[in-house]
Amino acid sequence: MTPVQTASHPEVVSEQVPRAQKGWITLVTSAEHKAVGRMYIATSLVFAAAALAEFLMMRLQLMIPENTLIRPEIFDRLLSAFGVTSVILFALPLLIGLMSVVVPLQIGARGMALPRLHHLSYWLYVSGGALIYGSFLYRPSEAGILALPPLSSSQFLPGAAVDAWLTGFALALLGFIFFAVSMIATLRNLRAPGMALQRMPLFSWAAGIVSYTQLVLAPVFLGAIAMLIIDRHYGGVFFDSGESGKPMLFEHLAFIFISGAVVSLLVGAMAAISEILSTFSRQPHFGHRTMAGSLVVLAVLAVLAWMQNMYSGPIPDGFLYFAMLMALAAIVPIGLILFNWIGTMTGGAKRRGMPFKFALGAIVLTLIGLAGKLVTAVVPVGGLLAGSAFTTGTSFALIAGTGVMGGFAALYYWFPKLSGRLMGDALGVTSYWLLITGAVVYALTTMMAGLEGMPVDVAKFYGDSGLDVLNLLASIAAIAFVAGFMLTMLNAAASYRNGVEVGPDPWLGNTLEWFAPSPPPVHNFDLVPDVRSAEPLDDIRDAIRRRATRWYPPAARTEEREPEPVAVTAGGAEPAAEGDAGPEPAPEDSYRGENDSR
Repeated sequence: MTPVQTASHPEVVSEQVPRAQKGWITLVTSAEHKAVGRMYIATSLVFAAAALAEFLMMRLQLMIPENTLIRPEIFDRLLSAFGVTSVILFALPLLIGLMSVVVPLQIGARGMALPRLHHLSYWLYVSGGALIYGSFLYRPSEAGILALPPLSSSQFLPGAAVDAWLTGFALALLGFIFFAVSMIATLRNLRAPGMALQRMPLFSWAAGIVSYTQLVLAPVFLGAIAMLIIDRHYGGVFFDSGESGKPMLFEHLAFIFISGAVVSLLVGAMAAISEILSTFSRQPHFGHRTMAGSLVVLAVLAVLAWMQNMYSGPIPDGFLYFAMLMALAAIVPIGLILFNWIGTMTGGAKRRGMPFKFALGAIVLTLIGLAGKLVTAVVPVGGLLAGSAFTTGTSFALIAGTGVMGGFAALYYWFPKLSGRLMGDALGVTSYWLLITGAVVYALTTMMAGLEGMPVDVAKFYGDSGLDVLNLLASIAAIAFVAGFMLTMLNAAASYRNGVEVGPDPWLGNTLEWFAPSPPPVHNFDLVPDVRSAEPLDDIRDAIRRRATRWYPPAARTEEREPEPVAVTAGGAEPAAEGDAGPEPAPEDSYRGENDSR
């Protein structure tokens, strides 16, 4: 008798169970967009702590006249590091980190289009910052905020200090370029079905503007850095005036990029504020397309006005008046954005919350900074105020309003997508009032000191100048601002592990990131819905409500006559009145799949 042969069953054999990686190893080696975004945010806050220490030491030096707390060369080193840290290593990476986490969720993508390139962008940024601060082990740069030649030339500052600053800055710029390429590819190719450009959330729209700005302008300053390194070490004459070079060329290229970096912060903060105001007012954007177009126009005009920062240089008057016209023309998109914010909040059921509070504070500080920038854009006035502390006050108000208050408003708002928890309100309220009070007082007193003749970026002032009270108030305000900043960082660190756990939609938002769990899984969505409007989550809620009253025909015929339809209501099933055909069947929509799964 032939033996019966049975099919063999597959077996899983493991000689050794692999050990689970530690959490921090998984985080730093992952190319998943939320992991990279969290690393961007955490690293930017670490560099912010360094910038706060430098800022505080400089203000302590300027607290009293003729102070000898810090030597002038030490002050220059702190100033050189503070300038690059505040914008390039803190404010812009914080915005990039938030965009890395939020934008793929908002457009219904599973992740970034080029995840490895996105991951590499972070490590280039970290390497650049580490190289800049590694120079503190021997001697940091003393060439100032932008290392303008001839001060940064090898004749004035030999050695490796300026080279470390330039190389670190270049690595960070290269990282921003890689991020821009990855974000643009994501926005173009990975949008959810129905997510047309005019339906994209404003924060995702701003991510596209910021990415294109960095992709165009970061190589400009990268080229300037390369030319300066060639001048310093390889006999180049790009910026050597004695060899027919043009030092003003480096200043032009530097301010073109800095204008792009500041406008990136402005556009990103305005878009985040728009999302927050809409959510907390329980209303859609008053003019979604108008806001989107205004952000594009504002970005273009602000970059074209870069020469308003260069009154001290030998620039023909025609170019200065062109920059003035571009700056004044930017009033139009700014006015339209303000009008849309007012329209969004008018008549809405406004709710209180820390994101809403920080958004209002960001608006106040940003308007102070923009007003100061518009004043200095007028050529006769700007020529008088050039080189004074007035420009320091306006720049501080603008960066504190966009990078700090706007960045923290976005951090509070999207913190559930980072950790699944809310940031605490108790520390949030205290930090908010310290930040807004310190920033407003510091900006206004510094601007007033500039009007009284206080020079910009000096390590000492004298007692007979009449600036004692203003500088004392500015230093006290700086201490309050630093304290508020540190409280916010402490709040974020404590809430990441111990905050109140929340569901996928704690704010009742209308964009797709609130459709995903908090925190989202690696793949973001179990099912990506079709998008019908600029408020897709509101459409999903409406589809769920309509499903509760949808009419279904009977399962089978039990007798020859046509059975009467049944209307399904919230209170139960009721037979329809005689002669009434019942409610019309609701049209099938693309949300049936995810509604059934929910």
